[in-house]
Amino acid sequence: MPFVVYLLGLAVFAMGTSEFMLSGLVPGIAQELGVSIPAAGQLTTAFAVGMIVGAPLMAILSLRWPRRRALLAFLAIFTLVHVLGAVTTSFDVLLLTRVAGALANAGFLAVALSAATGMVAPDAKGRATAVLLGGVTVACVAGVPAGALLGQVWGWRSAFWAVALVSVPAFVAILRAVPATRADSASSGAREELRVLRDGRLRVTLLLGALVNGATFCAYTYLAPVVTEVAGLGAAWVPVALALFGAGSFAGVTAAGRLADTRPARLLTAGGACLLAGWVVFALAAGSPVAAVVLVLTQGTLAFAVGSTLISQVLYAAAGAPRLGGAFATAAFNVGAALGPWLGGLAIGAGHGFRSPLWVSALLVALAFAVLVRRQEGTKTQAADSPGS
Repeated sequence: MPFVVYLLGLAVFAMGTSEFMLSGLVPGIAQELGVSIPAAGQLTTAFAVGMIVGAPLMAILSLRWPRRRALLAFLAIFTLVHVLGAVTTSFDVLLLTRVAGALANAGFLAVALSAATGMVAPDAKGRATAVLLGGVTVACVAGVPAGALLGQVWGWRSAFWAVALVSVPAFVAILRAVPATRADSASSGAREELRVLRDGRLRVTLLLGALVNGATFCAYTYLAPVVTEVAGLGAAWVPVALALFGAGSFAGVTAAGRLADTRPARLLTAGGACLLAGWVVFALAAGSPVAAVVLVLTQGTLAFAVGSTLISQVLYAAAGAPRLGGAFATAAFNVGAALGPWLGGLAIGAGHGFRSPLWVSALLVALAFAVLVRRQEGTKTQAADSPGS
């Protein structure tokens, strides 16, 4: 695996920390800026909406940019808006910085996925994706719990400053290590690349990614109140729970890295079934501190094993348009990241308690599993009806 792929993972680490860290900062932001916890939770939704809009938009706008120039521009914008977020006293301004940061994040990730998978063998997209997404999982293991700890000790603003500081060495690393190559589509327009959406297999995979990621973000966004209010653990356990989820996510991405290239269907079917069962068990057993801690770890593992496999399958299906393929994967997964916290907030606001987001997660994965099974049955039927079968 080229070393530059790991350097891209460093930048993804900073961005992953920013995207996930609000799980441990929501209570502090709500208290200081005078909004409710569900309202503060919408900062995650705002980031996801920016990713949804920004992924295809930024990818199209940067199609004629060399990869290094695009990566550096997006990372610079991302860093600057986090500085602004760290100093603002307005919730509305903070909300806008989350959207702007998401636009930059989306553009960066779309180009990074294209760059990483373009530097490896054609049959190693799953491994390259796993390495890149390893930056997100390390963010869950180290960055997000550290952000939650900073928030408890020095306030939530310190976490925003930390993300901005971590982005600086990533900027320098990309400047030195990423080749100054030509743009991905120097001779073809966006219309040609948009034809990738006509692939039915791609559209189904994008839908699966949205549903699975929606379940992940629904539970993860409200993990802090689940740990403290439902499981009855102290606030000091919130960083621990976030770290356990991150450790599980790293294990899931790592384990799925090779299998995603060789046995994706088996991994998605078995992993999806276990993920569904896990959310149901978590919802039922969340009141037990021991069960809650164990299930945070297992669900992080399963969610990212299935999720990273779906991303690699999008890139395989969109091999003819790598940058927009990465963009659509980013957008679809953030449709889920916007939908999940919103649905979880609705469930909490309706008076169903902090356990309810876990049931919403189970429902979303059940829908994804039903779509997956139906797609596989349709594939078998087409194979049986084809000539010579």
